[in-house]
Amino acid sequence: MKDSRILVTGPSGQVALPLTTALAHDNEVWGVARFKDAAAKERLEDAGVQCVPVDLASGDFDGLPDKVDYVLNLAVSHGGPDAFDRDLALNAEATGLLMQRFRDAKAFLHCSSTGVYEPAGHHQLKETDPLGDNHRVMLPTYSICKIAAEAVARTAARQLDLPTVITRLNVPYGDNGGWAAFHLEMMLAGQPVPVHTDAPSLYNPIHDDDIVRQLPGMLEAASVPATIVNWGGTEQASVEDWCAYLGEVTGLEPKLTSTDQTISSVTIDTTKMHELVGETKVGWRDGYQRMVASLHPELLDK
Repeated sequence: MKDSRILVTGPSGQVALPLTTALAHDNEVWGVARFKDAAAKERLEDAGVQCVPVDLASGDFDGLPDKVDYVLNLAVSHGGPDAFDRDLALNAEATGLLMQRFRDAKAFLHCSSTGVYEPAGHHQLKETDPLGDNHRVMLPTYSICKIAAEAVARTAARQLDLPTVITRLNVPYGDNGGWAAFHLEMMLAGQPVPVHTDAPSLYNPIHDDDIVRQLPGMLEAASVPATIVNWGGTEQASVEDWCAYLGEVTGLEPKLTSTDQTISSVTIDTTKMHELVGETKVGWRDGYQRMVASLHPELLDK
């Protein structure tokens, strides 16, 4: 993408940060968040991103341009079981307010999650499969708020005639971290990594590089009614697989503990994604080795 004006919400997040900074090379990028972390804001500004402090749930978008070409809604809020009011406002209500404000955009990308699906074991989940609350055991508000935000985005797309794509992201990661990075830290600390009793715990990890590369195609797929598509790696991998591999490349011994108090498999059917944007390119083994090299290069010297 080049020479576009792009608004990104939550630009300092794990997924959004590398995407936002990559876009800033050839585009006018605006980042909106509360920016409580001054260092994160400075990093974005150093990359050329115009950062504007905004409380998305307030609907007050002063300081932002009147029009943008594209909106990437990547902000997320998730708290404990007493945080539903706050998280519904920040995830769902804010999505509608943002779409209303930038109703003239060429396309609106709402980043959702495969956390919206009903737990289904090792079944590869399609976009038409039943929705449910598969993250409740770890993130009480997450799945419900993601489903609510999708409903708002679907409604607003039709009301505003705003081309919209809802991407259900599976396990994203990159040089700056991800779920497997938490597992690596647990291995370093000698702590057991939880895996679900319905083994193996299967997912579709997707590297930041593939998210950046596939973004233009996702925006092209935006439509009215909204397009809904899974977004994850072409390769499946399990928590058991990647912990074993992290052990191989670092010399650390992974300790796994089987429990039903963790997220069970959320693996996806990528047929529709492949039709829209093609296959991912970064294999999970190469991607995780890069992640280790970035976060803990000393472990690769052992």
